[in-house]
Amino acid sequence: MRYVIGIDLGGTKTAAGLVSEDGRVLCASRIPTAARDGAEAILDATATLVLRLMRRAEAAGIVADAIGIGSAGVIDGERGIVVSATDAISGWAGTRLTDGLQARTGLACTAINDVHAHALGESWAGAAAGSSSVLLVAVGTGVGGSFVVDGVPQQGARFAAGHVGHFASPYAYEDASASAVALPCSCGGAGHVEAIASGPAILHSYNRVVPPDNAASDTQAVFARAAAGDQAALLVVSRAAAACGQAIGGLANILDPEVVVVSGGVAGAGPLWWDAMTRAASAELLPALADLRIVPANPASDAAVLGAARLALTLDPVKVAS
Repeated sequence: MRYVIGIDLGGTKTAAGLVSEDGRVLCASRIPTAARDGAEAILDATATLVLRLMRRAEAAGIVADAIGIGSAGVIDGERGIVVSATDAISGWAGTRLTDGLQARTGLACTAINDVHAHALGESWAGAAAGSSSVLLVAVGTGVGGSFVVDGVPQQGARFAAGHVGHFASPYAYEDASASAVALPCSCGGAGHVEAIASGPAILHSYNRVVPPDNAASDTQAVFARAAAGDQAALLVVSRAAAACGQAIGGLANILDPEVVVVSGGVAGAGPLWWDAMTRAASAELLPALADLRIVPANPASDAAVLGAARLALTLDPVKVAS
């Protein structure tokens, strides 16, 4: 039985787990990501987390032989380098992830984008286990995604595949008039899915239409007001859900996945959002895809850790170490 370590490295927290080759997380730990301290400090802290897990494993007679990293940013999966990244982690672009962790831990390393890792985990031992092709859409602070075919995330020619929040949405406008202004998107563009469907977009959309003294403090407050019958909140949530559902339906028409998994903080907001999203997705689907399953991610599993571990299991540690 092989054992590896999977890492989910994001802008807020870094989680790691010791994972067996049959998909069980035997022990896990997490730390806050020192997102403002620079890449070397983050690699140092991550290596310390890994070494802590290795000591726990060795105490139980288990030896981990490789590391898989799912990281925020566009990740060159062949070289293990962060090609580009947002300012969520300062100075992250250009970081040599696999070289840095291999030097600090002595274990063979491989890396991939964190949403690809999440999708791989769901397809291996999560909500889509046993499926040959999985489209994952993650809706939270941003809108991202991944398409996994036969256990392989499709990373694209430039490793940038998966930016499902960054194509045009007819919902991403201030109003329905002919002169409507496209809503700005985090990527620098405008009128994109993320600009209307993400958590921050929901909060911004609500606060734009209510008096300043009635503004919501966060996205959860908007969902709570919608559940209580606030008409402005209901409209904002339903539009965001419809935009996401339409995008999912359109992507499914192009990719024809066996199953769609929807994850993220917004996706877990409850039936009000979920039902509106699935109605919009179903309305968009071609007749041939009428029986497509759209399911929530498994909230009990750390899918990104599992996916990173699954990637590590593809490594030949002896070959890499030599």
